[in-house]
Amino acid sequence: MHVSARADYALRAALAIADRGGGELVKAAALAEVQQIPLSVLHGILLDLRRADVLVSHRGTEGGYSLSRPADRITVGDVLRAVGGTLTSVRGLPAESAGYQGVAVGLRDVWLAVHGAVEQVVDRTSLADLLTPEHRPADPVTP
Repeated sequence: MHVSARADYALRAALAIADRGGGELVKAAALAEVQQIPLSVLHGILLDLRRADVLVSHRGTEGGYSLSRPADRITVGDVLRAVGGTLTSVRGLPAESAGYQGVAVGLRDVWLAVHGAVEQVVDRTSLADLLTPEHRPADPVTP
């Protein structure tokens, strides 16, 4: 598994929005500033998260972004898939596509096991889980 800057930014943005709870809207500019994410990159990420039904956008001067559902129903895997597609890759392709011959034929099973392990972790870890006291810093900063 490779965690790209885009995936990291997406998770940080989703967590910052989730931290607002109760549907309070978060503006992209404030989110970019507090999370130190380039605004131009963040706009694309927010669009992907909206298309994947992780976020809802609200237009207007008082608009912004909120989660599409409660934070305990959005997983790390949901966010990662929204911005990156597959969770694991081999030579830039999904692990399921890996094919080998001869002495290396067993590698496909290894990559599929790695994929399954990653999937298990990210699909059972919700945004709410990451916002619990044992995962939070002593002095959290949100937009």
